[in-house]
Parts: sequence; C-alpha cells; structure tokens
Amino acid sequence: MFDTLNRRYLPPYGADGVHAPNFERLGELSATFDNCYGGSMPCMPARREMHTGRYNFLHRSWGPLEPFDDSVPQMLSAAGIHTHLATDHYHYWQDGGATYHNRFSSYELFRGQEGDKWKGQVADPPMPQATASWRAGSPAWRQDWVNRQHMPTAASHPQTLTVDAGLEFVRTNHDSDRWFLQIECFDPHEPFLSYPEHRAHYLHAYDGDHFDWPDYRRVAEDQQTVDHLRAEYSALLTMCDASLGRVLDAMDAHRLWDDTMLIVCTDHGLLLGEHGWWGKNVQPWYDENIHTPLFIWDPRTAVRGERRAGLVQTIDLGPTLLEYFGLQPTPDMHGVPLAGTVATDQAVRVGALFGNHGGHVNVTDGRYVYMRACADPSNQPLEEYTLMPTHMASRFTTAELQAAELAEPLAFTKGCPVLRIPGAAWGNPHHFGTLLFDLEHDPEQQHPLVDDGIELRMATLMTELMRRNDAPAGQFERMGLPATGEVGPQHLLAHAQREQVARSHAPLPPPTGFRTDGPGVLTSIDELLNDPHGRDVLVGHLPMLAADGLRQMVAHLSPYRLAAMTPAISADQLRKLEADLNAADTEVPA
Repeated sequence: MFDTLNRRYLPPYGADGVHAPNFERLGELSATFDNCYGGSMPCMPARREMHTGRYNFLHRSWGPLEPFDDSVPQMLSAAGIHTHLATDHYHYWQDGGATYHNRFSSYELFRGQEGDKWKGQVADPPMPQATASWRAGSPAWRQDWVNRQHMPTAASHPQTLTVDAGLEFVRTNHDSDRWFLQIECFDPHEPFLSYPEHRAHYLHAYDGDHFDWPDYRRVAEDQQTVDHLRAEYSALLTMCDASLGRVLDAMDAHRLWDDTMLIVCTDHGLLLGEHGWWGKNVQPWYDENIHTPLFIWDPRTAVRGERRAGLVQTIDLGPTLLEYFGLQPTPDMHGVPLAGTVATDQAVRVGALFGNHGGHVNVTDGRYVYMRACADPSNQPLEEYTLMPTHMASRFTTAELQAAELAEPLAFTKGCPVLRIPGAAWGNPHHFGTLLFDLEHDPEQQHPLVDDGIELRMATLMTELMRRNDAPAGQFERMGLPATGEVGPQHLLAHAQREQVARSHAPLPPPTGFRTDGPGVLTSIDELLNDPHGRDVLVGHLPMLAADGLRQMVAHLSPYRLAAMTPAISADQLRKLEADLNAADTEVPA
C-alpha cells in the first residue's frame, strides 16, 4: 500500500514520461482495475474503511478505530492467521491513529516522514530558502528538516526501511501458511523527498527556490514551478517503483505467485496543479484525488494482464481478505469481496459514495460524478459520532466535549450509545457549489453540467446509498436531501448554485492591494491573535481561528495566505477584515 498514489502518473493508466517499470510489470502480472474509488478521506478515515469494510465520513472525521468497530486484521489474527504490519506512516503515532496498528499480531513502525516528531534538536537545522512553499516557517517544516539530516541516502530512508522489514517477514515466513503482511509506505505523500538516482530521470530547467512540499491551496506559481513540483512527485514515485520491484522480486524468488494473493493499492491521489489547486481536503474530490489505482493477483484464478471495469472501493479490501482466508464479512460491513470481479469482472455495485466529513457528499456510477454541496451556507448540522474523541493529532478540547450528548446506539455500534458532538469542517463545500460531471465526455472535469434529469437520477442514487449506509439525520438536512420519501425536482442544487461554482474559480486579488504599514491581512495570524483588538476582529470574521489546535497549525500564516487555502475566505471578506483591523488600529483609547 502506498499513500497519495496518483493513477494518472502510472504507466498502466496511460502515464507518459514517468519512469515506473515495475508498475508496468505489475500490470502484466495482475488484474488492473479501471474504476476503483476511495471512500472516506483522507488518510485515517480511509484506513478505518480498510479495517471495517464500511464508510467513515458520514459519521466521523479523522479519528481512531472505535471500540465497536470490526477490524479485519484483528479478525484474521483471532482466526489463527498471523497479521504483520510494516509501515512508516507516522499518523499511527498520533492521537487519531493510535488504535490501528495494535490490531495486528505484530508490527514494525519506522520514523521520520513529513513533520513526524522524531529526532529532537534544539538548534535550527539548515533549511533552504523556500518562498514557493507557504508551509515554510511552520513547526512541521522545521521538524522535517531536522529529520532529513538522518536519512542522507535512499538506504536510510523510512520507505526503504519499511520495505526491508516487509521483505524480512517474507524471508522468515514464506514456507508457512496463513499469514497476512501489510507493507504500507507513506510515500509518495508529500514532501517529495527522493535522491539523485530518482531525480535523474526528470532533469529539467528550474531556477526557483526549494519546492518539494506543496500547501493545500490555490496554485499561485508559474508554469515552470508547477512543472518542477510535478517532476519532484514523479521522482518520488520512481523511488516507490523501485520498492515495488523488490516486492515483485520476492514474489518470484519464493514462488509466492503459486499461493499468495497480492494487492497493490492506495488511499487517495493528489492534485498537482490541476483545477488550479495543490493537495486535497480543501477543494472538491476531483478525479485526480479520488479515482485510485488498484492491482490484484489472485492465485485461485491466475488472471494476469487483464483490465477490470467493475466499480469497486476501499471498503471492499477488508472483505476481500476475509473471503480469501475463508472467513465471512460481518453484518456491519458494506464492502464486497472482489474475487468474482478479479475472475470475471463481476459487478459488485451500481454506485459509490465518497467524501470527507463536512465536505461535499459525492456519488459516481462509473460515468457520472455528482458532487453535492451543502444546501445552506452554514454547512450545518454537522456532528461527530464517537466514543474516541480525538482529532488527527490532538484530543477533543473541553469546549467541544462540553457540548457533547449521549446519543442512542447507531445501527453499527453493536448496542453502544455514542457521543454526539457538534462538528466543524476545515472548508465549506457551499463555496464551491454543486458539481456534476460526465467522465465519458469530460474526463478532466472542466465542464460541469447543469442537467436536471441526470442530477435527479444521481441525487436519488446518493440518497439511497446514504440511507443504506446509516447516514444520520443531520447529514440529510445538511445536504438538503429527504431522509425518507422520494427525491424530487425541489431537491436539486446544480442550477441554483451555478454562481457559487463560478466564484470559486475566481483568483484572489494580488497582495499589493493590501496595507503593509500596520495590522492587516498580510500580518501573521499569531501577531493578530496576540493583540486584544486584533483578536476580536479576526475571530469575529473567522471564528475557526478561536480553536487553539487550529491556531498552532496556521499561526505563521497571514489571513491572506490562509485565504489561498480555502475559498471560505473570499476577496470581499479580506477587504472587510482589513477595514475592521484598520478601524481597531486607529481607535483612541478612552
């Protein structure tokens, strides 16, 4: 398993100019799936789906496995199948991932990716000039450069160490039966750190600052810089390809093709300048992010070099593993074993839901993609249902928990009541509007449709799947869909939200239009929050900045730079914020 693997950069999916011979080799050795979609985004929500075989995003944001969750690795272990995890995915160390790796019989975790709080160093490390990255100056940026000092070669990089550990498990256990090994690489997730032997495949003209870690924001760089970052991603993908090749070599050396299933997958992709954006999470889940690569070798049918068109998802991976070992999915699992699809392209579903908590709710039937925004600008009601109140890297605050209520058990909580806690989203899908695309005629998703007939059909499919997957009542209200009864013309949004779609593509005004001689939208958020007047004004306009956890993440940014990361902050809001900061700055104390 790789993280952030963009199918459009893989030769089996038509990529040109990317050096990935082992992915080409993999395509010849397995079934290649053309219609695989992620479900719950991003990293840990996707992993919860892999364990539980059901969607996460309708009930929960990023969080741990819950006490009532089914876990496929744990079910395999209980059935006498040894499960082993080798990974450098550092989110397993954080509050929001701490319950996943302990579900395996054994595990090895390798440190140092991204801003992992790994090596302690008081003095600042050498850091490059990086004006292209607005992330520069953040604690994670500094920590990453501390960590990089301890991985000077590819052999010392955590990706390599992860694969080393996985191959050691294979060497030790290849003669034994009934084991499951998960080799999980954080790469090619950003930052795109690779080595000269990988970057040599992508020599190009670039004279800008260091840039291998994009922010999740609008693209503000010129084409040369965009091309440079895409080359950095491609180089890291080439490093991943070399790791994949080592795994394929082990399959050959130990004759594992005879009796061992191989799945190569990812959680999601990444926008590398497409649609005017870097990254994920903030903008809608476009094809580059959610339409994922999947390769499966099943020795029982020995299908090689064939393509599969069936619509499949992340929630299918857990049930596929259970079926291979002769175990049954639990009643709470909505995923489907893929053995029949590998063998004969058997259809397993007519529609697939996907999204992140508080964002668009999306559905595809394999041709049309319907991205439904919330019906009201408030993006409410939005609620977390959990017995494990932690975010990605922090616990829920006492203020959040003071608003918690004990709710009746949900259909999949095995009789356990759960906390219902008011939720908040990083971005607001209302600012992007509702989008409908025909991938057959518009695979780049450049021309959103306004077609009442198609939208009604897709909204009906979405509503049916939300009901089938036990979506809470608040999600139907937030999306303006009926919890019961038929979906009708009165529920359609694409026509009514056309102006929002257009506005979301409008660029921000240049920073030269704002003041630099006093508190304003170019002042750091930390400086504004430390001033009583500035704090009142800033929180009045942007209430999300009252949360300490969010402040730690964005304090080094200015409101202007924050606006580049979310369309929730419009050009008009920036001007009003600047005017109010100016008024506060010129007030004479009584």
